[in-house]
Amino acid sequence: MEKLPGGRDGIYRVRNQVIRPANKTTQTIHGLLNHLHLQGFHQCPIPIALDHERETVSFVEGQVYNYPLQGNIASKQTLKSAAKLLRQMHDASASYVDSLKGNENWMLPVRKPTEVICHGDYAPYNLVLDGEEAVGIIDFDTAHPAPRMWDLAYAVYCWAPFKTHEFDKMGTLDEQIARAVIFCKAYGMTKEEISGLPDVMIERLEALVSFMRKEAEEGNEAFQQNLEDGHDLAYEEDIQYILQNKKDILTMLFK
Repeated sequence: MEKLPGGRDGIYRVRNQVIRPANKTTQTIHGLLNHLHLQGFHQCPIPIALDHERETVSFVEGQVYNYPLQGNIASKQTLKSAAKLLRQMHDASASYVDSLKGNENWMLPVRKPTEVICHGDYAPYNLVLDGEEAVGIIDFDTAHPAPRMWDLAYAVYCWAPFKTHEFDKMGTLDEQIARAVIFCKAYGMTKEEISGLPDVMIERLEALVSFMRKEAEEGNEAFQQNLEDGHDLAYEEDIQYILQNKKDILTMLFK
């Protein structure tokens, strides 16, 4: 049994399977994953088993990276591949939205209009690579119904990345915007969607900070630790960074 690194404890690999702690949302997520596979989207874990304490899913083979973005995860080819894979996942999830009964459990709030199932944390550390090709998406815990733009805004923020923390930041503002352009084009975003990107990024980060603080106040130890580590303050600094550079971001996005 191999303990897997990441943001949560208690995740282990046993041969070609991953054992993870289960929670009240896990059954809903398993339904989503099964639906994605039925739609022909096989670049995500396959649900295998679930009880009150643990879930078992298939292991997605490949390399997983984290910040700071270096090596294959930072390449332009990976950026394009990541955007295309997110588009495929969104398209495959759209029909799942139509089947929802409204009694499903999601970690993050449902957001109208519910166009697709958002991954909720489409960051580099949740992508599996084979060289510079995105071959899998993992950790769907934060998946929830919402507009495409809600997921896209956070994805672009994470992949540009429009981050200010010394450990997370990468490149100059111009280089970050250039990466955002690549992601937007590879996904196939419309001009209308691109024009609203900075505002939705800010709104998405504000919602994340509010959610983290609410969960911490209600006794969620993981989010209490996040606040102790200053994650919410880092997001607030990034909000200001995007706000201050909004004009330049929009100008270069439409060049």
